[in-house]
Amino acid sequence: MATLEQCMTALDGFVSSLAAKPAAAGLDRRVSCRLTDLGHVLQGRLAHGVAEDVEAVPDGPDVPRADIRLTMTSDDLVAMTNGELAFAPAWASGRVKLEAGMRDMLKLRSLL
Repeated sequence: MATLEQCMTALDGFVSSLAAKPAAAGLDRRVSCRLTDLGHVLQGRLAHGVAEDVEAVPDGPDVPRADIRLTMTSDDLVAMTNGELAFAPAWASGRVKLEAGMRDMLKLRSLL
């Protein structure tokens, strides 16, 4: 199991890599990642080509709803950001869950 600090670094890297792509120009969205094995939600903002305000909060009903929501284990997050786990197969197999509005899903398709 990865640590919360490793996951925060991984999410920052993942969101930053998305933000740096030309298709993300002008995108300003709240992103969250629920870590099922750590009981925390990492949240931040994808804006201006970087990840901003990345923080960890305990999972629960008070967690603000993000525009783009991921759910996975801590190890899968770290593996995905290290290039050891590809997003598409992980999503197709159910290891990673993605929730977003239709417009965001279409935009993400060009980013992932």
